[in-house]
Amino acid sequence: MAQDQISNNDQGSVRLKVEVGVAEVFFDRPHARNAMTWKMYEEMAAVCDQVISDASVRAAVFRGVGGKAFVAGTDISQFSDFKDGEDGITYEDKVETYLTLVEKLPVPTICVVEGWAVGGGMAIANACDFRIATTGSCFGVPIARTLGNCLSAENLRSLTATLGLPMVKRMLLLAEMPEADELLNHGYLLAVADPDDLDNVVTETLGKLLNHAPVTMRVTKEALRRLGRDLTPDDKDLIRDCYGSEDFAEGVQSFMAKKPAAWRGK
Repeated sequence: MAQDQISNNDQGSVRLKVEVGVAEVFFDRPHARNAMTWKMYEEMAAVCDQVISDASVRAAVFRGVGGKAFVAGTDISQFSDFKDGEDGITYEDKVETYLTLVEKLPVPTICVVEGWAVGGGMAIANACDFRIATTGSCFGVPIARTLGNCLSAENLRSLTATLGLPMVKRMLLLAEMPEADELLNHGYLLAVADPDDLDNVVTETLGKLLNHAPVTMRVTKEALRRLGRDLTPDDKDLIRDCYGSEDFAEGVQSFMAKKPAAWRGK
C-alpha cells in the first residue's frame, strides 16, 4: 500500500524524553519492528532540533520500542508510489538530511539495539557515536536480495568510515547480516550485553559521558564529522570555541588544584 494508505494508527511515532541530562529517543512502531514511515522521519528531525536547543542535555540515547528491533528499515509499502529514478534521488536526499541531523547532534549519542538494525535502521545506528546491542542482534543492509534499490554514495561513505570497506561489501553485495558478537570483535559495537544487563551497560556508559567536558566532546564530534568529508577541514572556529570556553579555564584551574572540574558546557 502507498503512503496515504497507511492508517493514522499505523504511522508510528518518534518520542523524546529528557531526564537528568539525558535525552532518550524512542522509535515507537513495534508491530512493524519500528520500520520508519515518513511521519517518523519528520518526527526524528524535530526531536533532533529539540535536543540541540535544550542546554540541559549532555547525552542522547536512541532505542526502539518492543525489544525485537531497533529500526527495521523504511516501511517498504511507501516505495510503491515511486515512478522513476528521480523519486529515488529525492528519497536518498531526504535520508541523508535526516542522518546528518543525527550526526550533527552536539552531544554524545548511543544507539541501543535489541534484535534488528536493518537498512535505514542500520544507517541511523551508524550515525550515532556508540552502539550497544543485545546478544544475537543483527545488522545489515540486505537490499541486493530484497528490494533491489541502492544507497547514496554519502551513505556508503559513512558506513565505510565506521565499518571498513570489506564489511560494507559483505553487507551490501553478499547481503550478509552479521550478529552483534562479530561486530563487537570488529570494533563497530561498544558493548554486547544480555537483555537483562542491557540497561546497566547503557547507564554505565552514560555515567562516563556525563562526567566529561561537554565542550571538548562537542567540538571533537564536529571536527571528526568534518574530517569525514574533507581531509583538511577548517577547524579554527572549533579550536577557538574550546580554548575560549569557561570549561577550559575551569579544567585548568581544577587540574592544578587536584580536584574534579565542574563542567558547565560553556
